[in-house]
Amino acid sequence: MVDFAKVRAIDIHTHAEEPCGCHADDGYDELQSTMASYFGAPWKHPPTIPETAAHYRAMNIAAVIFPVDAERETGYRRYSNDEVLELVKENEDVLIPFASIDPWKGKMAVREARRLIEQHGIRGFKFHPTMQGFYPNDRMAYPFYEVLAEHGCVALFHTGQTGVGSGMRSGNGMRLKYSNPMYLDDVAVDFPDMNIIAAHPSFPWQEEAIAVAQHKPNVYIDLSGWSPKYFPPILVRYANSLLKKKMLFGSDWPMIAPEKWLDAFDKADFKDEVRPLILKENAMRLLGVGT
Repeated sequence: MVDFAKVRAIDIHTHAEEPCGCHADDGYDELQSTMASYFGAPWKHPPTIPETAAHYRAMNIAAVIFPVDAERETGYRRYSNDEVLELVKENEDVLIPFASIDPWKGKMAVREARRLIEQHGIRGFKFHPTMQGFYPNDRMAYPFYEVLAEHGCVALFHTGQTGVGSGMRSGNGMRLKYSNPMYLDDVAVDFPDMNIIAAHPSFPWQEEAIAVAQHKPNVYIDLSGWSPKYFPPILVRYANSLLKKKMLFGSDWPMIAPEKWLDAFDKADFKDEVRPLILKENAMRLLGVGT
């Protein structure tokens, strides 16, 4: 298990990729290579889970890692949660597993979520409304949320614009409207005992994300997907004040390396007393692994 007293930070937002690489038959390789170009990533092939673990181990950083199940909307085969878990368990000194299940799978999603939580101790689930094609407050997803709330799991939602499909014809079919963070307000009201993370600086809806996180005790913001040097001033201002216990370090690996994010964070205008909260302490409290 992760020794949280020794790691210097907790990256709340990293992606798992399959050992076999990209799927040339369903277009997934084109999506990944386009995203790598968009983010300026240095690799041609996304790193595998063992490679990810080795990188984070060398950095002395713990990482929450998850796949994204968006089979119905995109046609891309998902990376099985069970396969991810097998590899994470071999690297559990540095990796913390979340899972991903498309909520459109209905009762199948509910059954799988319950199994992963009760049999494997999964602590959270990743949702990507734009890739999965749903509004977070769509009632079809509520039976899924009920399982998460029952077991004290975290629901991590992509918010704002996405690099997925950026620059591709028709944006690769990705509809940005689904990821407005204001839709999380309904979810926070209806599931007050389920902790929610609004992932990424939520361009172009940053103020909506801040409003929801400030108003709802169970809503947090992770700072992944952007270099801190590009953070809007209002986000930094709230991170330094009213939301200092609601902000979480995230990189969005493998598109952004944690050391690159941390280097920019060191140079950004965050207060010294706030930095340890963002880098580690807030995540420990949210995950229930420390004070």
